[in-house]
Amino acid sequence: MSIQIAPSILAADFANLQKEVEMLNSSEADYIHVDIMDGLFVPNISFGLPVTEAIHRHATKPLDVHLMIMDPDRYLEAFRKVGAETISVHLEACTHLHRTIQAIHHLGAKSGVALNPHSPVDLLSEIIQDVDIVCMMSVNPGYGGQKFIENTYQKISRLKDLIISKGAKTKIEIDGGVNLGNAPKLKEAGADILVAGSFVFNSANPLDTIKELKSI
Repeated sequence: MSIQIAPSILAADFANLQKEVEMLNSSEADYIHVDIMDGLFVPNISFGLPVTEAIHRHATKPLDVHLMIMDPDRYLEAFRKVGAETISVHLEACTHLHRTIQAIHHLGAKSGVALNPHSPVDLLSEIIQDVDIVCMMSVNPGYGGQKFIENTYQKISRLKDLIISKGAKTKIEIDGGVNLGNAPKLKEAGADILVAGSFVFNSANPLDTIKELKSI
C-alpha cells in the first residue's frame, strides 16, 4: 500500500500562505497537516481558527488538524466549522478521551489521537477501535525542525501489533523529523501517513520532495 504524505503548513512561508497552499494542491500530497499550538500544552504559539479557515478556503486537499492545546474539547466544533476533516487531540491533554473521540465523530470528522514520545502505546488499548488515526510524535511537540527520535520505530511496531490484535482499522501517522533517510524504515515498521514540514518546505523543489516521499 502506498504511503500517504501530509506536509505540515507550519513550515510554510506565512507571508505567501495562499501560494504555498496552492503548491500543495498541485502536489501528490494526500493531506495538509495544520498544527495548532496554544503556548500552554506546548512551548510555542502557531495560529488558530482564522488562519485555518483561510487555508481551507484555498485548499483542495483535506485538512488534517493537530490540536496541540489544553482542553481541546472547547474547540472541536469550531475547527470542524473552519474545515478540519481530521481532528487529532493529544491523549495527554484529554481527561475523558473516549468522550472527546465520540464528539469528533459526532461532528462528522475523522478522529485522531496524538501521542507524545514518552507516552506508551498501551494507553490506547481500550480505545484503539474507535480511533481513525494515531499521530505518533517522533519529536517533542512544539517546534519544527527537530531531530528524529530513534525509539519511534519500535513504538510503531508495538502500535501496529495492538491495532491488529484489536481488529482495528486505525492508521498510523508519524509527525516529526521525517525525511527521505528514515521514511522507508518508517513505512517498513508500519506507518501509513508521514507528516513532513521543514524537509518539504525548505527543499529546493517541494513538489519533487513530496513525490519522492510518496514513492518510497
